[in-house]
Formats: sequence, structure tokens, C-alpha cells
Amino acid sequence: MGMNGSTMLEPLRQGLPPIDPAAVSTAASCSLPARYEAVREARQFTGRTLSQWNLSERFDDVALVVSELVTNALRHALPSDTPRDDEPPVRLHLMHWTSRLVCAVRDPSHQNPVARETEEDCAAESGRGLLLVESFADSWGWHPLAGALTGKVVWALFRLPTD
Repeated sequence: MGMNGSTMLEPLRQGLPPIDPAAVSTAASCSLPARYEAVREARQFTGRTLSQWNLSERFDDVALVVSELVTNALRHALPSDTPRDDEPPVRLHLMHWTSRLVCAVRDPSHQNPVARETEEDCAAESGRGLLLVESFADSWGWHPLAGALTGKVVWALFRLPTD
């Protein structure tokens, strides 16, 4: 993950129980193009990664959340004139600690994600993605990127059972 890892992880630590750096198992990330097929690619990447980490039993919940976060980034965070051939504008990060898994999606938008909260919103055919994220993940949030990176990261945390 390089330099982006520390920029992205620090805000995730705020408001969460302390993370022992020695407990970090591994991390993986992939770039996603500005097309809706990227959602399938993100799910496949998530499945392969969870399998490598012996976390396949978490695939259904994690893949649902990853799908929603990537769909939101593609639908709401990309300008309509986003070039389809340039550097992929969306990036999925999966980070695994002994007791938690974080899925984070980076996009170029500075707008905060908004979860629908009214009964009318919940009855809509679309727009319930963050409500699903909230329902399946143990917590979620977002933060703007700093430094040379522009945009934001929307993340979801899953607590893992400790043996």
C-alpha cells in the first residue's frame, strides 16, 4: 500500500480501541476503473483476499459492504466527465488485524457520503447502500484525504473473533 496506508489508517484509529501495530496481519488493495463492472471486480478481489487470509466465512457480509461502497463511489463520487482510460479513480483497500478487518474505498470526491434516514428514503429503489453498510459492518465512517492525495476514503470495520 505504500505511503497511502499511513495516511488512510490514522483517522480509522480515532474513536476505536487502540490497535497494536504488532497485531497487523496484512493489507491488500486494488485499483478500480470508472465503470460498473468494477463492482464485480471488487467482489472477486475481496473473495480472493479473504480466502488468502482464512476469512472466507466473512465473505457474504464483507462483499456486500464492499459492493455498496464501490457502487457509491462510482455513482456519486466521480464527475460525469471522468476519463475511462486514465488512472483508475477508485481504489479498494482491505486491511486485516488479528481482531478486525477494515474495507476502505478511496475516491476523488470531497463530498461526504450521506445515509438516507427517513422512512420515504428507505422505501426508495436505490440509495440505501450506506444503511446496508451500517447494518452489516460494526462501524463505518469517512474522512478527507490529506497531502498530495485528493478526495476521501469511506471505510467499514468488521470485528473478528479472537481465538
